[in-house]
Amino acid sequence: MTGSGKTKEAGPTRRQLLAGIAATAALGGAGGALADTPLRLGAPAPFSFEWLKAQAKRIAEAPYAAPPLPSPATVAKIDYEAWGKIGFDPNRALFAEGPERFPVTFFHIGKFFPKPVAIYAVTGGEAREVVFDRGYFTMPADSPARQLPRDAGFAGFRVQEARDGRLDWRKNDWVAFLGASYFRAIGELYQYGASSRALALDTVVGDRPEEFPDFTRFYIAEPAASDAVLVYALLEGPSVAGACKFAMKRGKGVVMEIEQTLFMRRAVRRFGIAPLTSMYWFSETKKATAADWRPEVHDSDGLAMWTGRGERLWRPLNNPPHAMVSAFLDENPKGFGLLQRDRVFDHYLDGVFYDRRPSIWVEPKGDWGKGAVQLVELPTDDEIQDNIVAMWVPQAPVQAGSEYNIGYTLHWRAEEPYPAELARCVATRLGKGGQPGQPRPEGVRKFVVEFLGGPLATLPAGVKPQMVLEASRGVFTDYKIVEAVPDGVPGHWRIEFDLAQVSGSDPVELRSQLAIDDEPVSETWLFQYHPF
Repeated sequence: MTGSGKTKEAGPTRRQLLAGIAATAALGGAGGALADTPLRLGAPAPFSFEWLKAQAKRIAEAPYAAPPLPSPATVAKIDYEAWGKIGFDPNRALFAEGPERFPVTFFHIGKFFPKPVAIYAVTGGEAREVVFDRGYFTMPADSPARQLPRDAGFAGFRVQEARDGRLDWRKNDWVAFLGASYFRAIGELYQYGASSRALALDTVVGDRPEEFPDFTRFYIAEPAASDAVLVYALLEGPSVAGACKFAMKRGKGVVMEIEQTLFMRRAVRRFGIAPLTSMYWFSETKKATAADWRPEVHDSDGLAMWTGRGERLWRPLNNPPHAMVSAFLDENPKGFGLLQRDRVFDHYLDGVFYDRRPSIWVEPKGDWGKGAVQLVELPTDDEIQDNIVAMWVPQAPVQAGSEYNIGYTLHWRAEEPYPAELARCVATRLGKGGQPGQPRPEGVRKFVVEFLGGPLATLPAGVKPQMVLEASRGVFTDYKIVEAVPDGVPGHWRIEFDLAQVSGSDPVELRSQLAIDDEPVSETWLFQYHPF
């Protein structure tokens, strides 16, 4: 992410990128275990997470050295089309022997992923490097990749479905690590979408460029159980070096237990922990005339938060007129996430299945102290870039020489893993203020917010919830309505209100919820309104 709304390394469209990550060429035959893998392996060396932490600390104490780039002119010729024609030979998959294994396959470097990473296989407390060889990959005879040195290096890796799973492991993978420190999982609906990364450093901080630390080494442990994969990674960047551990389980969705030990080389102004990245172009909330043929285009439609005080918040995403950073102050948050709540295919009508994109929930481990969930929203006029970031930013400044030990769980699911016993917000709609059949007043904006479920589903006959409403500026008119949505769905209610007397272009912060006898029956709806 950068302040301009583009990724650091401009490249193929996001649609193409996700398709490239998800696609796996048809595979034939089984791979081998570490003992007889057809991959070439280096000499064994002792390995442990504590050893990797010591390596990170040593690296942080030395001047930063950027990863070497092999044959940049040749790599630049491996554009998206050429890269997509390069496939890893599945007969050489790592840890593929045995019916319950999750085979590991590898990505080739290319124009949009030019930095090689070292990959090691770990078994019995020892690590052996997987020695790169171009012969591991299939590619056309005229591929520019054939002009690279035979030891050019891998770009990343992915974990295929289990050999004995219900899906064909030859065509399906469930986790991918590719590009800087980015990683992603398919969740429970079998689609890639939003992603995460190790850290977000100085995202949208004035004229200071955002820093993208790299995973430079991966250590993949031989699976001890069919439902778990252990991956260790060395993180390196100008401001930080660190050791990361991922314990990943494939169940209904994907759950990642993440541990990080980070050593700061220099101070940073925005230290983003557990950053989530996604794409939001438009939805039912607001869509310019003929912006696109589809009704909605987004990987996520809102930021959900469970505060340290126990409040449940929902903030629909925006495609703002300029870069915006919103901070939601908190102490020891229980969780937050970028969610895709709209699961109706007809709301997208797209064969890339936005309705199946995963929701990602961050569950902190231990006390994270004071800070804020920060939401970065960048303007976009297409779906090709990730323009949304959500992350935890601690209140205390981050100084050079600091050490941080961070733990959290990432849940890649269809919904948040710990739903509240409250009605949840399911739609936010904007329109012209006033009433049909009457002159529409200038400068008045109508808001319609829908809530579903929770206590609303069991309301006694004749009981109507009350609207609680606040705005940072402007005036609410007398037009305020609370009513059941006439669709016959139990517990489906909506509020309607008009906002007037908003001058200037500064955003208006809105807040609302439904209550009965002053007790909330819905989560709290937050919205940032950008006046015309």
